[in-house]
Amino acid sequence: MGLTRQYLRYEPAALFGLVASARSSVAFVALRGERGRYVAVPGCEHVFVWDTRKGEKVLILKGLKQEVSCLCPSPDGLHLAVGYEDGSVRIFNLLSGEMNITFNGHRAAVTALQYDHLGGRLVSGSKDTEVIVWDVINESGLYRLRGHKDAVTQVLFLKEKNLLVTSGKDTLVKWWDLDTQHCFKTLVGHRTEVWGMALLSKEKRLITGSADSELRVWDITYIQEVKDPDEPESKKSKGPSPGTEENTEEDETLELDEHPEERIVKCSKVGSIVREGRDRVVTLATDRMGKFLACHGTDAVLEVFAVLSEEEVQKKLEKKIKKAKKKAKQKSEEVPERSVELSLQEEIQRVTNVKASSKIKSFDLILSPKGELKIVLLLQNNIIESYNLDLSAQVPQAVRASKITIGGHRSDVRTLAFSSDNIAILSAAAESVKIWNRSTLQCIRTMDCEYALCSLFVPGDRQVIIGTKTGKLQLYDLASGSLIEALNAHDGAVWSIALSPDQRGFVTGGADKCVKFWEFELVKDESSIQKRLSMKHVRILQLDEDVLCVRYSPNQKLLAVSLLDCTVKIFYVDTLKFFLSLYGHKLPVLCMDICYDGTLIATGSADRNVKIWGLDFGDCHRSLFAHDDSVMYLQFVPKSHLFFTAGKDSKIKQWDADKFEHIQTLEGHHQEVWCLALSPSGDYVVSASHDKSLRLWERTREPLILEEEREMQREAEYEESVAKEEQPVVPGETQGETGLAGKKTIETIKAAERIMEAIELYREEMAKLKEHNAICKAAGKEVPFPVNPILRAYGNITPSAYVLEVFKKVKSSELEESLLVLPFSYVPDLLRLFNEYIHLGSDVELLCRALLFLLKIHFGQITGNHMLVTVIEDLKKTTISRVSEARDVLGFNMAGLQFLKREIEAKDEVTFFADATERFEEKKRKRKKKEKMVLAVL
Repeated sequence: MGLTRQYLRYEPAALFGLVASARSSVAFVALRGERGRYVAVPGCEHVFVWDTRKGEKVLILKGLKQEVSCLCPSPDGLHLAVGYEDGSVRIFNLLSGEMNITFNGHRAAVTALQYDHLGGRLVSGSKDTEVIVWDVINESGLYRLRGHKDAVTQVLFLKEKNLLVTSGKDTLVKWWDLDTQHCFKTLVGHRTEVWGMALLSKEKRLITGSADSELRVWDITYIQEVKDPDEPESKKSKGPSPGTEENTEEDETLELDEHPEERIVKCSKVGSIVREGRDRVVTLATDRMGKFLACHGTDAVLEVFAVLSEEEVQKKLEKKIKKAKKKAKQKSEEVPERSVELSLQEEIQRVTNVKASSKIKSFDLILSPKGELKIVLLLQNNIIESYNLDLSAQVPQAVRASKITIGGHRSDVRTLAFSSDNIAILSAAAESVKIWNRSTLQCIRTMDCEYALCSLFVPGDRQVIIGTKTGKLQLYDLASGSLIEALNAHDGAVWSIALSPDQRGFVTGGADKCVKFWEFELVKDESSIQKRLSMKHVRILQLDEDVLCVRYSPNQKLLAVSLLDCTVKIFYVDTLKFFLSLYGHKLPVLCMDICYDGTLIATGSADRNVKIWGLDFGDCHRSLFAHDDSVMYLQFVPKSHLFFTAGKDSKIKQWDADKFEHIQTLEGHHQEVWCLALSPSGDYVVSASHDKSLRLWERTREPLILEEEREMQREAEYEESVAKEEQPVVPGETQGETGLAGKKTIETIKAAERIMEAIELYREEMAKLKEHNAICKAAGKEVPFPVNPILRAYGNITPSAYVLEVFKKVKSSELEESLLVLPFSYVPDLLRLFNEYIHLGSDVELLCRALLFLLKIHFGQITGNHMLVTVIEDLKKTTISRVSEARDVLGFNMAGLQFLKREIEAKDEVTFFADATERFEEKKRKRKKKEKMVLAVL
């Protein structure tokens, strides 16, 4: 058996060049005791917390593989709930930056998250059309609510009542009673998708944003509450106010009451506020106090509205009545007070429009204690902007406070290059060239350029050359960061550039069907005495098709040229005579590279294949199906026959050109990978993607064994298939409006397997003990009992205590799903053990939760088993007594805490009054002193 070839693993080292992903929301977070300064934004699979004042990244909340799709900070400001594309929800602690809780319930991306006002419950809506309510304190799912027919766009808790409002792309707004877990009302007054919702005026008004320019306003009346006779007329639901728009068609105010006998809320449309934007609402939100409302469409304008409070409405109404009476007095008429009411536009007033520098994807706003409205905008082009709105001004205008831009490009990076010393990385996009320090990942130079397509470091690493879409070659000096020279090299785009192996010149290929040869030269600079570097055009090779890629062989004898006719032509460099034609690809070759010894050439095409050819005769050694989409970039690892490919399928793969084997897949990017670059040492790979991120991968010393890699790949595929399987069904439960919150995952299956293994061990140990007792009885003396090594590792505990330890280690959020996949044959043993544990009074709350769930799902089999009758009877007695004890302890503790709270409040009141008296006395002394001085002057 021959020796297996050893490869070294490449691991992800860093993610940089990204300010914020535009696929999720932005949120103000409280950090270091400050609100309105720090913002949380999605950064691919991570969450970045930026300091808007300094423009620095202060915290990274690290995710796993899936992209972030939604953010929601908790009311206490200590936690941040993050929703992901795979449907999971994770809660992070903002003080430590660690992940505390994971919830798995949705089958598609999470689109909406909301905490209740105490922060004890979290509700999530998803693209899978379902809404799930989670218990944050108990770290478990409460229930799943089904009813929407399309993706859920917004979810809102009502503080006063235990109600939930959800909106979806199915044009519906649904009202849910969380006590009975059913939908009791559906608003169908929208013709198109409902993209956003907000509650105003102490939850007495609902505002919805749809695909048109109207914001529909609905009045909410709680049926059970007694009407206040002193309530102002303007707040009572009397239909549309004057000056508001209303669609009088029937479907506009139609309400479906599914349970008319249980009506809780009356919701009637009072009118519309017309936005200036003509497109759909993308985000609609209020500040925490509900005083300001803002919304934006698919453009760069954020519209801000002020919502008047009840007192302000009353004052304005009184003013209006006074005015009307005055007018009527002049005409000698009487004005009944009821006929004067405020229009909707007077209650919700337009404040200003905030014009951003690019399209807005999301925003958040917060009212500072100084009375200033702070707004943060997440823009489409990798920018975060923050604005301050001075509300005390006569005409409030938004002033830009900060702009975070330096951490990334505005558009996709199309070319990358490494310096010869492996330290600097060049990245170029449609608007700028940036130079990054590889070790610190800091941007050290930013230079404006035209749309860049290819690039290289000039030998010496002091200058860089950029090939642009307009056909120019731009030469930049890195020390000064200035453009030294710009030449019109081609009549079309410069698609490719390659440095000659002797480092005296380079070659370019363009869309004008030409390959041009250039040499470096030193010319006299007009502005200074010193000579500067320049580029001199020396030769041209005219071809029949557009040139897509050019590469030199390492000995500089051959030049490979990829053409639009799907072939690669090889020419002699000295005479430019034709040598070979490599044909076989069905679509154009977008990238290629020649290995260090000049024996092999690898070509990557838009037909998703990579072909490996011999450069001696031009024969195709092997064709590999490399990616699920176009192969965008290909490069050999220096001094080896290994090469990397990047594809539009968001993957980077490493291959062996000798053995034609796939070695490793680097997964991390979430969208198309446009380009990559390998460092001259081969230790680093940097890649750029359509998700705006740059990723650095590092070669480790860890050997990579292909068999193990394949095994890990198969395991990952199995885990994915488990998640896609049908969910287990609870006997006797129909697919109604509600269901269990969790879902079957590989973690829940593993947890169930651990419980099964523990019960198996318990059974074996009990059988051994029985046998041991029989032997001792027969021998008439005590024989030493061999202790199981697992039990010894746990500190010589009993088998039943071991089962409890394993049970306690199951995550709270996965408990129900783990018990659901547990076979019934293990349930009788588990019930007997539960009886033993509860009798001892250990972990009563956890055990009761598991016990009740098992009784619910296996009710028929448990009640039909005569062997379990006595166990159930015992459980009934012990459970009731232990739960009563636990309730008494909780009640006593609650009473003690309330007493302490009252004591503290009383002390605070005394100190408050003492302070107030001192201040009053001081004012009195000052006034007397002032009076004496006035008398003295007189």
